[in-house]
Parts: sequence; C-alpha cells; structure tokens
Amino acid sequence: MVTQLPIVAAGSAGSELSVEQDGGAYVRRSILPGGVRVLTEKIPGMRSAAIGAWVGAGSRDESTSSFGASHYLEHLLFKGTTKRTAKEIAQVFDAAGGEANAVTGKEHTCYYARVLDKDVPLAVDVIADMITSPLLEVTEFERERGVILEELSMHADDPTDLAFESFTESIFHAHPLGRPIAGTPEEIRKMEHHAIDTFYRAHYSAPALVITAAGGVDHEVVCDLVTKALVDGGWDLDAALAPNPRRNNAGIPPAQDPSAAITLHRPGEQANLIMGGRGISANDPRRYALSVLHALFGAGMSSRLFQKVREDLGLAYSIHSFSSGYADAGSFGIYAGCAVENATVVLELIQQEWDRLIRDGVLADELAQAIGQVSGGLVLGLEDSGARMSRLGRAELTYGELASVEDTLARIAAVTADDVVSLADELATSPTSYTAVGPFEEDIAVLLNSRK
Repeated sequence: MVTQLPIVAAGSAGSELSVEQDGGAYVRRSILPGGVRVLTEKIPGMRSAAIGAWVGAGSRDESTSSFGASHYLEHLLFKGTTKRTAKEIAQVFDAAGGEANAVTGKEHTCYYARVLDKDVPLAVDVIADMITSPLLEVTEFERERGVILEELSMHADDPTDLAFESFTESIFHAHPLGRPIAGTPEEIRKMEHHAIDTFYRAHYSAPALVITAAGGVDHEVVCDLVTKALVDGGWDLDAALAPNPRRNNAGIPPAQDPSAAITLHRPGEQANLIMGGRGISANDPRRYALSVLHALFGAGMSSRLFQKVREDLGLAYSIHSFSSGYADAGSFGIYAGCAVENATVVLELIQQEWDRLIRDGVLADELAQAIGQVSGGLVLGLEDSGARMSRLGRAELTYGELASVEDTLARIAAVTADDVVSLADELATSPTSYTAVGPFEEDIAVLLNSRK
C-alpha cells in the first residue's frame, strides 16, 4: 500500500492519515496547529524509540554571507538553551542510557535521539527545547568556530572525503548542491554571528518542522508532548499556518560542463579515484532500478566491479558505485582506491564494464541476485527504530508518499533487465567527470590522454 502525504491548507490541523504497516506496525500522521507535521510508527513489542525533529532546510538554502550556516547552527543547538546548559543536555541522554545527535544535509537538518520507550517524553522535551530556545551565544559561537575548523581539517586530511567533495563540486559547480555542506575554512573563518541568527530565524519555524517517532510510541501522546514542548519553548502555534510545501524541481542546476578531470596532489600510498556525473533525482520513479543497478554493478562482493577489479585482477581493495538524489537533480559515480600506477588501468576497466553492461545486457540470474540483495538489505535495515524514524522523515519531506515495505519490495521485484540497461545507458550520456586524490606525479587528465 502506498499512502499519499499531502500538504494541507492552513487551518486544516488534525489527524489526516493512519495506515497499517507490515508486521502489525501502525503509522499515523497529524498536522498540529502552526503547520507542524507529526508522523509516528508504533511497532509492537519494541521497547525503544527513535525521535527525530526535521527542519526542511540545509546547505543549499544558504546565501553568500551564510555558507556553512546550517551545519554551524546544528553544532550550536547542542550548546545550551534558556532551560539547559550544554552539559545538562548531554547528561540527560547519558543518564537515560540513550543517545542524541544531529545530521545536516543539503536539503534538510535532523536532530534525533534514541531512548527507551519510557523516556520518550524526556527526549521530545529536550529536542524541542534545543530547536525552540537555543541561546546562540556569541561566546559559544566563537568557541565552536574552532571546533568546526578542526572538523574541516580532519576531512581535508582524509583523501577519500576530499575526493567525494571535489567530485560533487565538479559536477554541480557553483550551484548550491556543489558546495560542501559544512562550508570551507575560509567561509567559516569569516562567518559572522548575525548570519547564524538570521538563518535560524528564517528556517526554524513551525511550518518547516516535521517530528517523526518510531518504536514503542503512542501517536496521541507524542502529539501532546510536541505541542506542549513547542508552546513552552515560546513558539506561537497559529492554527492559520500551513506546513511548508515540499521542494520542487524549479531550481534544477544548470547543465553539467563537458568532461572534467581534477587532480589533487596529496602525499600517501594510494590513489583515490572517482568517475561519474549527473544522476537522477530523489523522486525519480527509476530509483528502484537504480538500487538494482548498484547491486549488480558496484555494490557488494558479488558485483561486477568487485569481482573484476578486486577478485580477478587484484587491482583495488575498495571499489563501489554510489549515488545521491535531491529534489531536482542527482549524482552517480564509481569510487576506487588503488595504487597510483594502476589508476588509469582501473578507470579503463570501470568504463569497459559499464560499456559491456549496456552492450550485452543483464543475465536473468544476475538480475535475480541483485533484486534479492536490495530486498534483503531493505528489510534488515528496517529492523532498527532509527531507520524507521528516518523513513518517515524522508517520506514526508522528500517523497510525499509512504510506501509499505511490501509495496517497496514489489517495486524492486518489478525491475527488469531492460530497466537496468536503459538507466545505465541514460547515465552514460551525462558528461563524465574524473577526480583523483593521491601522490600523483602527473595530472589524471594527462595520464588518461596518454592511454588513448
């Protein structure tokens, strides 16, 4: 069963949807006054619960003066509220044996906690307190600047992280999707306090907020807890407000430039290689075919790339395909870590295997194995309350629908060999960008041209 999740009009607060899920789980969705959306999934017999507070804003919503603000703000919300110090926020979850964290993406930010079912009221209260009443003090702002700069330095020292960041920039360029989520060291050093405050006031509001909870939870209780916590935090839950609309494809990034080859010369023992280009958006109906394509071509030990490049030839330890999907665009690529002297050979092998997939198609048993891998991974992944909570958030903010596990499995099982090959063929029409990070003596473009 697929349940549509409409954005309701102002003044339409109340319970809109309830639907049974697989295994006796039960999902409910309500719109609270102020446009706050609450989605819960009650899972029979589960004694833990995961709670997430999603704000529909991320790094792509930043302006020139606030690059890195969404991630910076994520840090600051843990640094104290009008009711709790930063230490008290940490102690609350430690004392309950729970955990709390946050993640900033390009299109949303999520603050989440996993606790025992009896501690759901505590988790809702603390997370809502962080969102509604952060101090955002100048002192903490300046202190956290150093922490974020250290975080950026850590990622800059990791050649794999650097390769992925450079690849993303190479295919989206100056578009917001091409910028690093946490900003650059230069942007963080010049960040001003008012930019953080302005970003918070612009994006942290009731219509932008989605609360999701999964596990040992009761929907009505969660709605009451959320309403009380937001009001206690000083938010005016005006019934005349409607939820913010979901993102559409109005901001599609400009066309990708012709093939680019970027080399970042770094000391080390290994070359970190990525080749790829534009992919499909998060809502593209071919996302199920994409998951099967990954399993068949570049995900797992039985994939074509792993078997050819690592098992048969021993040319790389790590090799896999990956993709990212957004409201209006996506990316697709293949990563490989290998010796520098094998870099061009590995890239050629990847291209040869891709061409062979398009030319010769997919065998029936190969397709069945890939579908089984994707299906099994989906079901096993949803054994965790945190994964269930995240599924609700993505359904509300990204997809606009909640598909049951059985329906999702049916969509995966319906993928055909032609679907996989057709998608691979379309992805091949996108310009190919190459990113190489490692102890290269020459640029990767020179090495690739020398092999032609």
